[in-house]
Amino acid sequence: MPKNKPLFIFFLTIAIIFSLVAIVVAKSDQNQGQNEETVCNNQCGDETCQEVVCLAIGCPCAETKENCPQDCEVKNKTKAEEHRSVVANFVQSLLNVADREEGGIGQQVRVIAQQQNDSENTTTQAIEKVEKRNKIKTFLIGSDYKNLGALRSEMVHTRNRLEQLNRLMENIENEGDRTEIQNRIQELEQERTRIENFIKAQEGKFSLFGWLLKLFNK
Repeated sequence: MPKNKPLFIFFLTIAIIFSLVAIVVAKSDQNQGQNEETVCNNQCGDETCQEVVCLAIGCPCAETKENCPQDCEVKNKTKAEEHRSVVANFVQSLLNVADREEGGIGQQVRVIAQQQNDSENTTTQAIEKVEKRNKIKTFLIGSDYKNLGALRSEMVHTRNRLEQLNRLMENIENEGDRTEIQNRIQELEQERTRIENFIKAQEGKFSLFGWLLKLFNK
């Protein structure tokens, strides 16, 4: 029996896989019987190219460069590169203001700049890992939730820094410095919104494993 145990486990695994496929096919046939034509969910415009999709009702429509160029065309910069550029401008402006502001305000602005600069490395690495994730792997088991969670955490820290910076602006005497910081706050806030939309789009991607769980829970 011990010698045949690996073979037994192998055939048991194959049997389980075929059983799951049979359940999926049966459920799909049932849904097709209730609805004569399959209707996909048009998600064009969510900044994510849906190239690998399921074939059931409610699944995302397959996207290409032809039918959804805004999502599938190759951009000059990746999201990670865009974020790195926005943060670099933000940090440099804050350091310039910190050099001109005397006393505690300048030091507090400098600390925020350093914290955001440190956060940039974590954020860009997480974005790159999510963007480079194998599409087949995403289709089978879902998005890279570990790095998406890290991104969501960094966006919370970024929001807190922006709120702190807004409070500090009341004590900055030079109007030109206030205007410069306000512009950088607005740019980083827009970047934070873009990344949050990116997170939502990635979390909403179809996965076979997630679909099976939903089927079993019905």
